[in-house]
Amino acid sequence: MRAWWRGRGGRVTRRTALALVLSLAVALAAAGVGLRAQYAGVPGDDTRTRGRDAYWLGHAWVDGRKGDKDLDAFAAKVRGSGIRDLFVHTGPLDHDGTLPAARYPRARWLVDGVHRRLPGVRVQAWLGDELASEGPVGMRLDDDTRTAVVTAARQVLDTAHVDGVHFDLEPLPSGDLNYLALLDSLRALTRPRGALLSVAAHQIDPLPALHTAADGLTGHGKWWSQAYFGQVARRVDQIAVMSYDTAMPVQSLYGGYVARQTALALQVTPQATDLLMGLPFYDDESMSHHGSAETVAAAVRGARLGLARTDRHRQHFGVALYVDFAERDGDWAAYREGWS
Repeated sequence: MRAWWRGRGGRVTRRTALALVLSLAVALAAAGVGLRAQYAGVPGDDTRTRGRDAYWLGHAWVDGRKGDKDLDAFAAKVRGSGIRDLFVHTGPLDHDGTLPAARYPRARWLVDGVHRRLPGVRVQAWLGDELASEGPVGMRLDDDTRTAVVTAARQVLDTAHVDGVHFDLEPLPSGDLNYLALLDSLRALTRPRGALLSVAAHQIDPLPALHTAADGLTGHGKWWSQAYFGQVARRVDQIAVMSYDTAMPVQSLYGGYVARQTALALQVTPQATDLLMGLPFYDDESMSHHGSAETVAAAVRGARLGLARTDRHRQHFGVALYVDFAERDGDWAAYREGWS
């Protein structure tokens, strides 16, 4: 994710980012032909929305900057699409796992307003923080902090009446057992309440053990192993792959990469868990993201191709739109045309 932790001192250094991108480029150069092949073919009309899509929304929706007119316009836009869940930025969590209520004074207004205007659409509190997994600053998922995070989730469920909690904790190393323990505790909270537990997930190794090599070279483990992704997916109701910031230079490679990510994720995600593939609703130029390559159209096509080849008839599948405050002209139309 991009919205919160990079703004709180979590940006990797330029040297580390360059080394990471270069290691990815070298590793994937040999696989370029394969990625282009992944982007070839016709996915078929049965690989379109299942009505389980999601949309990440910024903090303005809960801190008082948005009002009824904004919500009316948003509802008119979303109505009739495949959007079922709204991940609304309600944090960030403090590094000790707590969440001051003053950060979301209008959350209850939003929940009630969405339910009135868009019956069946669910509002989830998007909570996150920078983890201290690559430096001295950030959240450490020890016992006390995990307890505080569960308390924060209970707090926002009780006070804002949200339909679920969506967690984005980064950077999260593959195999982190404290994170799995946190998810187990959160599930014990959400399941009896009928609330959703949702997470944003790192991408899966595009090549075997690439996450280990990248971590050794740069100290920044970009990917999760497929096995760890499956461990996370089995503990949640919904898992959204952050399938952007891939460093791919052209649309065909990016689309093929998304197709491969989709297939890898489908292979280990339980049938009852919603699997969502992220769509890049933003336009940056950096070493890890090229807006001309990472387009909504390419991501949608890649997701459809991966679905068609791996589990065409799966219903618990969708896309997740990141993010409303950075949406470019044409992003929404590309989502509706390619997916809806």
